[in-house]
Amino acid sequence: MNVSKSYGKLNVIEHLNFDVAEGEMVSIIGPSGSGKTTVLRTLMTLETINDGVIYVEGKPLTHMAKGGVLVPADERYLRRMRTSIGMCFQSFNLFPHMTALQNCMEGPVQVLGLSKKEARERSEELLHMVGMIDKRGQHPSRLSGGQQQRVAIARALAMRPKVMLFDEVTSALDPEVIGEVTNVIRKLVTEHNLTMLMVTHQMGFARDISDRVCFFYGGKIEEQGTPHELFGSPQRERTKQFLSAVKEAV
Repeated sequence: MNVSKSYGKLNVIEHLNFDVAEGEMVSIIGPSGSGKTTVLRTLMTLETINDGVIYVEGKPLTHMAKGGVLVPADERYLRRMRTSIGMCFQSFNLFPHMTALQNCMEGPVQVLGLSKKEARERSEELLHMVGMIDKRGQHPSRLSGGQQQRVAIARALAMRPKVMLFDEVTSALDPEVIGEVTNVIRKLVTEHNLTMLMVTHQMGFARDISDRVCFFYGGKIEEQGTPHELFGSPQRERTKQFLSAVKEAV
């Protein structure tokens, strides 16, 4: 609520009020520097906000109650809250010395305290879901970009997050493998009741799978609506200009 983030004098997010309903799929679009990725990074507690409070399932994310007031959370509280949120980055960020299966098992064992047997069963189920079970013994260096990204999605899901964040997960991929990853995300939307936030430059993909699309500009939501509303009849001039520019670039 009323969240702001700045780097020195540069305001990246300015008094942002933004609610996402349980099970909703929201895509965030906008020009470079509009604050899109910063929104996700604050939700992952990778960035510290300057003002406001972020709530996840009714609980403050980076603050905790102390003496009847909210104060910056300690590391123990943050660790607990982080388990509710999973994130996939454009750069995959897999552990290079671990196999696909080991990458997926690491978090559940080390953070959630699952037995290796439980973690293996959960991880194999998820690798099967993303079409990577036959590559479970391979290290990231032996996998294509699309395969690495699918493993990264399985790894994030292995933590059983309530909210999934996707930051331009197809931007580092070759065009011929983008479909591998978008198909996995489509499957998550249709078959799993996950709350999802996705920053993307793929307008067609956002149009197809989103419940709501938010156009960011200057650290604020310039316009939002259903895909039909935002792409079909945008109301704000900046939205029209952005969509027109993106269409011409394709």
